[in-house]
Amino acid sequence: MGVSNQCKKVRVTIAIQEAQWVLRAQCDDREALELLLRSVQGPLHRYARSLVGPSAADDVLQDVLITICRKLRWLNKPELFRPWAYRIASRAAFRYLKKRRRWPEQLPDDFVLEEIPAPDARPPAELLQHLLDTDVISSASRAVLALHFQEELSLQEVAAILEIPLGTVKSRLAYGLTTLRKQLGRTRSL
Repeated sequence: MGVSNQCKKVRVTIAIQEAQWVLRAQCDDREALELLLRSVQGPLHRYARSLVGPSAADDVLQDVLITICRKLRWLNKPELFRPWAYRIASRAAFRYLKKRRRWPEQLPDDFVLEEIPAPDARPPAELLQHLLDTDVISSASRAVLALHFQEELSLQEVAAILEIPLGTVKSRLAYGLTTLRKQLGRTRSL
């Protein structure tokens, strides 16, 4: 069994466990709610940090966890808990950025490119983290890069979480990777 298959099995196991916790939490089981929040807290914090930066990540995460607690009873498909939680995190992060005027009204990379294949090359982890920690790319591209490379979600899952077309996800990914390559070129020339 390959590493990829093992990762898929682990993901399925986690999704099943989280779905069980969702059902229990929806029946007012406090322990299940705590377990559910603990299971998603780390990944959501990492995702929020990649969007809003380290100084605001804790505040955004707190808002996300509160929203999850308040709205969990209306989640009709418990098996979709994690994508639902990422969608809440995306909305909270973008709200924060908009308040801070770091979120532009018109995104230059917001056009549809459905037919263009997305790049498969995974950037080195330290360079990706450096790029996500800077304001070199738009928040929209940072969200796509973080969800796809850090959280290892498919482009279709990223599109569903961010509620944007697949082509837009691909264009934001391409923009982010191009910026990463430019940063890498600058780093090597120093």
